[in-house]
Order: sequence, then structure tokens, then C-alpha cells
Amino acid sequence: MYENEIRKEKYILLIAYSGDEEEADASLDELAELLDTADGITVGRMKQKLYQPDPATYIGSGKAMELKISIAAREADGVICDDELTPAQMKNLSDLLDTKVIDRTMLILDIFAAHAHTSEGKLQVEMAQLKYRASHLVGAGKAMSRLGGGIGTRGPGETKLETDRRVIGKRIARLSGEIKDMQRVRMTTRKKRLGNMTPVVAIVGYTNAGKSTLLNHLTDATVLSEDKLFATLDPTTRTCVMKGGQEVLFTDTVGFINKLPHQLIDAFRSTLEEAKYADIILHVADASDPALDMHMQVVYETLNDLEIKGKPVITAFNKTDLLEGTERLYDDRADKSIRISAKKGENTEQLLDMIEDILQKNRKYVEYLIPYADGKMLDKLHRYGRVLEEEYLEEGISVKAYVPVATGGTVL
Repeated sequence: MYENEIRKEKYILLIAYSGDEEEADASLDELAELLDTADGITVGRMKQKLYQPDPATYIGSGKAMELKISIAAREADGVICDDELTPAQMKNLSDLLDTKVIDRTMLILDIFAAHAHTSEGKLQVEMAQLKYRASHLVGAGKAMSRLGGGIGTRGPGETKLETDRRVIGKRIARLSGEIKDMQRVRMTTRKKRLGNMTPVVAIVGYTNAGKSTLLNHLTDATVLSEDKLFATLDPTTRTCVMKGGQEVLFTDTVGFINKLPHQLIDAFRSTLEEAKYADIILHVADASDPALDMHMQVVYETLNDLEIKGKPVITAFNKTDLLEGTERLYDDRADKSIRISAKKGENTEQLLDMIEDILQKNRKYVEYLIPYADGKMLDKLHRYGRVLEEEYLEEGISVKAYVPVATGGTVL
């Protein structure tokens, strides 16, 4: 190994659980994926079944001593807990183990810090990190001082910010102002979109379900799509021209995940709320995922938290090419559902037909005679409506079309 090659940090994963052991294992599997996304290595796992997490050390002092031995034996750099720890739990566990202790929230925030590329995204992540640190300053003791040089430390990264509540408060206030300015710009853009009557489809789903891959396929976009959790964070909107010539905007939103930190939901609220103003919610679900049902539930709970209700929902069961049999896939909370493979393009045309069918319900039938001198009117009809028939007559262009109901048939 070259001397200048960055050494990946090694961690033992830790969970205190009260329910089903299989669910605990699945949660640790996801935590391992998160660690891999953050460029860390899992070298061990430990589970402790408790009625509720120990308020002092998360897993209890006896189990902590067993964990300390395991850390030394595996030469681990620290432990990662599958829940958000209280300041007391983090301090006590860190003191008992004499090593770095990271919780699930800190790990997710670290991944977001590494993957946010737009100015707004970076500000939102920094805001979430600072709010987390502010809530964990009291009683953190040596726990914060051990967070150096690796996972769980990307973002603001200044020692002063980790130890001074007053400095954090000032920085949060400044970031709030900058984010509000960006939100105003986003709202102006959103109003402009709503004003031009172009339908919007918001793509939502659990992280790594294939949302970006589907967006790329439908719109010829070039959004990064990797087989990793949170490969893309920044929202992307692209245009798709349907069979009838109508333009539809597809917006890819940040992926959801179980135990998504509330700091991130608050920080990314304006971004996630793109779905609130959409005409259709396109829910992409990974059909090959053993935890499919639980992940779908997380998506609906997150949409509910964001007060996104009353929208037509299409569930696209993605990655069906990876299924060995003909498993029954059904979502009783969706208006329509379909099996697809975004990577191979299977059934994506049928998916677009479903979107057309739903949009059709919000249109009214009209007939126009457009003067030849007003060619822009015909262009408007094609962009915002669905032209069924156009005939070139001596007195003008006779057009039969469907236009958005919201316009009252006055697209022209």
C-alpha cells in the first residue's frame, strides 16, 4: 500500500433492540451499507436485546466491557450505534470504551456532507450538522474531542464550532438567512412552473431504489446513479416529451431512509416539498430488496410527515429483472402500480402511459380554430395539452385537444 493512500477506518456496528432479531439484523445490514458509502469498513457486529436502550450507556456497562475487548481484538477505530445517542450515552460509552463513538445520525450527516454539491445542499447539510452538535454539546466531554480525522467529521469541521454553543448559534442564524434567500428563489421558480401549466411528476422512494436511473432513462439526463445509499442528494428536474408531444417535468428528490435524522428533514424540507406541488407522485420501490415492505412504509410515513397527501400515486416496482420468480408485487396505497427495470428500460413506456392516463383526468376537451398568423398558439397547445387532431383548412388550423382543467380551457 502506498504511503499516501488514505487508510479506511474500521468500525464495529452496535444495536440495542427490543423487537424481532431479523429486523435488527436488517437494520445492521443497512448500517453497514451506510458505512461503506462513507468509505469505512465493518469489522464486526454486536447486538444487545433490551426492553429499551440503556439510558446511561445504550447497551449496558457489562456489554460495553465485552465490546471493548472486541474492539482491541479487531483493531477497530471505533463503534457505530444504530440509533441516535443522547449526549450522556455518547459520553459514557466513549469513556468506557476509550474510543470513537458515532451514532447513526452522525454517520448519515457525514454522508450528506460528502455528497451535497450544490450551494443550497451544502448549506442545508451544514445547518443539520450544527443543530446536531448544538444538541450534543452538554455532557459530551471527551466524546466530541475524539471525533477527529475521519467518519462523522465532514462538514464545518472547526474545533471552535464543536465546543462553543454561542458560535454555533451565530452560524446557524447566518445559515438560516442564506437558506431562506435560496428558498425564495426556489419558490419563484416553482410558481413560474405552476404558471406555465407544465405537469410535474415527483420521483420519491427509499434511497438506492433506482430513482436517478429512472430519471436518466425517461429524460436522457446524466444524473449520477450508483449502487450506493444516497449517491445523489441534490434535486434534479428534467423535461420529458410524451407521445402526444406534451412536456412533463420529472423531479428527482433525495432518497428516504429508516430513522432519517429529523435535522435533515427540517433542513431539506424545502427540497423535499417539491413533491407537495407535483401533479403526480412516482414512488420507486426496489422490488429485489428483502425489506421492500418496510422501506415502502418508511416512504409513506415520510410523505405524511411532510404533509404530502391527496396526490395520485404510481408505484413503480423497480429492479424486477433481479427477481428469480414471479413474486406478487402490490401497493394498496397507490392508485396504480407497475413492474419495471429502469436499468434495462423494461415497461417504462407503459409507465409513461399510466402517467398520461392520470393527467388525462385533469383535462377538458376543447376545439379551436387557430389563425395561421398565430402559430405560437398551436405550439402552446402541444406543450401544455394533448392534441388529438389538427386539420389545416383555408380559414385556419382546426384543432381538437385536451387542456388542463385548471386553465378552464383557456390555454390560448
